[in-house]
Parts: sequence; structure tokens; C-alpha cells
Amino acid sequence: MWINEYMTALPYGKGTAAAGEIRSASGGSVAVSSTRDYGAVPVIAPAGIAYVPLSGASTVVMDSAGGAVCLGVVAPSKEGLQPGELMLYSAGGASIVLKNSGKVLINGQEVG
Repeated sequence: MWINEYMTALPYGKGTAAAGEIRSASGGSVAVSSTRDYGAVPVIAPAGIAYVPLSGASTVVMDSAGGAVCLGVVAPSKEGLQPGELMLYSAGGASIVLKNSGKVLINGQEVG
């Protein structure tokens, strides 16, 4: 997967990873409780996507000589989403779904 190749090429690569829970989030970083407590850990996301994870979300933190990073949060399963489809959603209920058929749904309504 491209993210694995990208991450191992960075100075933080080749570290150890641990599951944890996000305690708080702001300004592109999170505090995480895991095998130890992490504070102000940067969140890794694909280029062009910015998000602030919810407190309490399950995550994975990678700790290495270059510093710890949050690799993202565990995505809950979304009913009706098929393999190959993509959903962007917010805690408030807004969503955009890219369907395999080429359809785009915004808040459940087909557009385009």
C-alpha cells in the first residue's frame, strides 16, 4: 500500500506501533493514551485531507527516533457502503458518498 511505502521512507519510519485512544485533539495534533501517554502527536492523513479526530476514537501511534505520529483512527463500518466505495462524513451527520456506479450522494441525495 502506498502509505506504508511513504511512511517507511520518512525519518519516522521503522518504529514500533501501539493501539491507543485519543484523549483530545486540536491544531492538527492529538493527545493519546496508549502503552504510554502521548501529547501533541501530529496526525498523518493523505494529501489534501485535513481532519480533527474525535476524543475517544481508537487510533494507532507509531513511536520512533523521529518522533511519534498518529496514523489515523479506526473507521467504523458504514451500512450500505460496498467494497471500493468512499464516504466522507462528519460527527454532525453530513456525508458525501462516491458510489461504484459513478453516482455521488451528498447527505443521501444523488447529485450531478
